[in-house]
Amino acid sequence: MAAAVSEHTGHVTEVEEALAGRNSAIAASLMTEDGWVFCKGIKADDHQAFMHRNEAAVNPFLPKDVAPRLLWRVDTDGWLLLGFEHVPGQHADFSPGSTGLPMVADAVRTITTTDAPSALAVKREMAKQWAAALDSELNLEVPDDAHAWSKKNSTTVAKWARRAPAYMDGSTLIHSDLNPFDFLVSDKARVVDWAWWRPGAAWVDVAQVAVRLVAAGHQPSDAEAWAEQLDAFRTADPDAITAYTASLVRMWERKFAGTAATEGARRWFEYRLGNC
Repeated sequence: MAAAVSEHTGHVTEVEEALAGRNSAIAASLMTEDGWVFCKGIKADDHQAFMHRNEAAVNPFLPKDVAPRLLWRVDTDGWLLLGFEHVPGQHADFSPGSTGLPMVADAVRTITTTDAPSALAVKREMAKQWAAALDSELNLEVPDDAHAWSKKNSTTVAKWARRAPAYMDGSTLIHSDLNPFDFLVSDKARVVDWAWWRPGAAWVDVAQVAVRLVAAGHQPSDAEAWAEQLDAFRTADPDAITAYTASLVRMWERKFAGTAATEGARRWFEYRLGNC
């Protein structure tokens, strides 16, 4: 495996393991003869290997100013390894007053004005994927460990959540999982981990960041004020945003009960209901 990698990199003189990352068996920065590269990899037969294949396939179509370039791919000895342009920077700080948020906005703006690659978009539509996930969720009872407010208002949450997929169709490139760990900020913000990309409505990624801003301590009104600097969010149907936040509440309270992200979604949905 090392020999196959060195065919692309030359001699590797230093290895720095990544401190974050959930879906790769290998994630490290490599010092090579030509400088640093970032390598991530997984066993080719692992049930999560499809994520690396998705990322490799979409990379040539991603906006160059935002996403690191895929430099090489190695399939050898039962492993799938991807080598990316090395991007300096720290993971984004989403807390109130963070100086990185304008750069995050610039990166998200670029994404929202980028078309998804039509040749790869078949069966990946955001609306259809979201509808399938919601159909499964709404056939279940509200989780026992859901927030008391969500239990009390479960009918309202479900009513709004059910509407979300109808607003999510589109042909814009959607990262679909934008959180602070997917941004690297230095002189600008770059976006990594594109395994869950979708074609969909341009406002989705902006809303994904906004809910994380609430989770990081922003008031919902302040998170929306940040989001409204972006045309994709400002021109979206207000009901689309409300329905989306409801769908996050319903799905995340089962998958990520008690987390800051789930509480952020609930707080934002409650705020939006008060403004309907």
